[in-house]
Parts: sequence; structure tokens; C-alpha cells
Amino acid sequence: MSWLVLIVSGVLETVWAAALGAAKGFSRPIPIITFGVALLLSMSGLAYALRTIPLGTGYAVWVGIGAVGTAVYGIVAQHDPASFGRIACLVLIVAGVVGLKVLH
Repeated sequence: MSWLVLIVSGVLETVWAAALGAAKGFSRPIPIITFGVALLLSMSGLAYALRTIPLGTGYAVWVGIGAVGTAVYGIVAQHDPASFGRIACLVLIVAGVVGLKVLH
């Protein structure tokens, strides 16, 4: 159960990061509310997962999911550059996250 909560919390990190960008300097109320709720749920889920998953592993997986998710969101929805090098680096992050889970 902790791993599932950790994965959902990592996805929520992507949500709050995207909402933070959409808030335009905290000037738009709906993205601000989305940011706050997603941040609270993401951190709460991380805290729950860290009860049974080692800190280093849990935090690295949470950040990795959030970083890759946010980068992919940027590429797909915000038209950020999708160069070969960028995609290759994201694949390496995913490999590291999977490796942490497998070796746990």
C-alpha cells in the first residue's frame, strides 16, 4: 500500500507544480487552490509512505515521479522543447526510480 500511495503522491507533485505555473505568481484563484490541495495531499502521502519505505528511497522515487511528470507535462501541454537529450535524461530518471523500487 505504501508504494501505491507514494506513486500517487509523486503524480500529485506534478499536479501542484503545474498548478503553480498556472497560478501566474499567485494571481489566479483556481490554480492557487489546486496547488494548495495537491501540495497538501502529496506531502501527506509522502509522509505516510515513509512510515514503511526508507527515507532515501521514498524521497528519491517521489521526486523522480514528480520531476518526470512535470517535464512530460511541460513538453505535452506547454510545448517545452523535446530534444533527444532531454528525453534520454528523463528515461534515465525513470530507470533510476524503477531501480530503487526493484532493489528495495
